[in-house]
Amino acid sequence: MATPSSDQGFDSSWDRTASIDTMTPDLRRTGPTDLSDVGEDAVLLARIRAEIGDLGAMPFARFMDLALYDPEGGYYRAAEARPGRGGDFLTAPELHPIFGQTLATALEQVWDGLGRPDRFVVREHGAGEGALAAAILGSVAGTSFGSAMRYQPVEIDPRRLAALRARLAAGGHDDRLESASEAPFDGVVLANEVLDALPVHRVRRRGDRLVELAVDVDGSGALVEVEIEPTTPALAGRLTAEGIALIDGQTAEICLAIDDWVARAAAPLRRGIVLLIDYGAPAAELYDPVRRGGGTLRAYVRHQVHDDPYRHVGRQDLTAHVDVTAVERAAGTAGLTKIGITTQAEALVGLGIERRLRAIQTDPTTTIEGYTLVRSALMRLLDPAAMGKFRVMALGRGWPVSADDVSPTLGLFTFRLPDRSGSHSR
Repeated sequence: MATPSSDQGFDSSWDRTASIDTMTPDLRRTGPTDLSDVGEDAVLLARIRAEIGDLGAMPFARFMDLALYDPEGGYYRAAEARPGRGGDFLTAPELHPIFGQTLATALEQVWDGLGRPDRFVVREHGAGEGALAAAILGSVAGTSFGSAMRYQPVEIDPRRLAALRARLAAGGHDDRLESASEAPFDGVVLANEVLDALPVHRVRRRGDRLVELAVDVDGSGALVEVEIEPTTPALAGRLTAEGIALIDGQTAEICLAIDDWVARAAAPLRRGIVLLIDYGAPAAELYDPVRRGGGTLRAYVRHQVHDDPYRHVGRQDLTAHVDVTAVERAAGTAGLTKIGITTQAEALVGLGIERRLRAIQTDPTTTIEGYTLVRSALMRLLDPAAMGKFRVMALGRGWPVSADDVSPTLGLFTFRLPDRSGSHSR
């Protein structure tokens, strides 16, 4: 595993590849993968160089947008595997269906809290090829909740949607599928590890000045980092609004795109919750100059992590930790109220994931290999040094509140780990 240098403030507890090397389906660990053949998207790189030549140094947010989402060469537009054991990183749904099966319990609790409407929409952003959708729909099949559910996957690449539809059709769940529209609905807007891939601006403190980091081309044609005047006052404005004062030399990421994303995602939600799961922290923790003085930007390729965004352009994922404070502010502006924020470990335990594991263990049809796989996945999902520390954010609209100010109980917020402070709120 490639590890960034210590002066970048690298914190492996937030790394979605932390504590494992490449893990194959049979759980054997292998050494770091050879990256010599990864290469880069030459056409995309040429267009980036051309734009820099025409317009000057490119703000990093623009570079990240092109590197990930360019229709012809962006990372998330490629035909090759991205999330998954054969791709570049693992998300929770790819680890094991137990994640989606457990999350289905939370969705059913929301349905129950809304009075069990006949039509309940789950709109999943970043649905990929359907790992989460398949687990959720399989878990509720044949129930009254399953009959009420309509699943609306949102994915930027039509090939992913086609693969998702084929996967759900093979499982007999394609009758639950709908296309997303602007029509209002009751239900849940769901996004697992989506916000971390939104383009971010990068800034650095220089004395009493804030500068923005941009991408330029050196004499050899290589992409290099340069400092420019901020391209928008919103960068300093965000830090000021959150009470953040960077120290001299500190580098940080600011995701201005979060406001528009939350507003658009929440717009059609009439009653229900927006449920966001991602790695991140409140602003005061995220911009800690001691732990994260170099920022949180990371690149992922073939289950390895490094800190060079200009390597493997179009062929590697780029992410930055989510500013939970910014999400809360954006939610308030969008007319959402905070129901609760917790960690993934606490949420999954509160939803009964350990009971699910015991049921699998006592099932006479469970093989040793099957049990070992699910137990390994569960350990990683709950491990505070891995995915267990991810934030789970529930933001509501039209969420029922009784006369004595009591809301329906969600299992997401019923369990709390001991000896913790500052990361769990209701």
